[in-house]
Amino acid sequence: MEFREALQNRRSVRSYQDAALEPSIIQALIDAAILAPSAVNTQPWEFWVVLGRDRINSLSDRAKSWLLEKVAHDPTAGAVDQRQHLSDPGLSLLYYAPVLMLVVAKSFEKQANEDSCLAAFALMLAARDAGIGTCWIGSARPWFNLPATKKELGIPESDCVVAPIVMGYPKAWPEGYSRRPATIHWVGKPSDKGNH
Repeated sequence: MEFREALQNRRSVRSYQDAALEPSIIQALIDAAILAPSAVNTQPWEFWVVLGRDRINSLSDRAKSWLLEKVAHDPTAGAVDQRQHLSDPGLSLLYYAPVLMLVVAKSFEKQANEDSCLAAFALMLAARDAGIGTCWIGSARPWFNLPATKKELGIPESDCVVAPIVMGYPKAWPEGYSRRPATIHWVGKPSDKGNH
């Protein structure tokens, strides 16, 4: 798949086949992720791969319960919407995926988090190129950063879970969404001889 095609066809996949992903495929996606740029080439990322639907479903249920408790008495509009979404008994926060990838920054330093986001996106594009669906579950990030959750998964307390990403072979690729035109602010005047 050409790069532009992978970029245009990447989707958030929320329905996965039962098929497992081979460790070699997961390794190849991580190998692609670490090609992302990082400040001063610090490469501040680590990857925690959680396998097994039963284990992932257990994490999903507990994260969902914790999030529901967090928004239970919050009257703001966003919290009400989130509460309605999370209250759906058929909702699996991690979508019954066969693999959960946690992209983790080796510190809470802002640049480490930003660089780890770049690695996460590189991984998602590589996954699309390989015919593997992904979905970044941002709402689960606070739960994965709880000390008890980190301890259970063996993640050092000093590390920061940046991107919980579920992945697997999609049952179907979702339709795309249109994009609004970019808002561009040109600063300066282009020269006919080029910008120097």
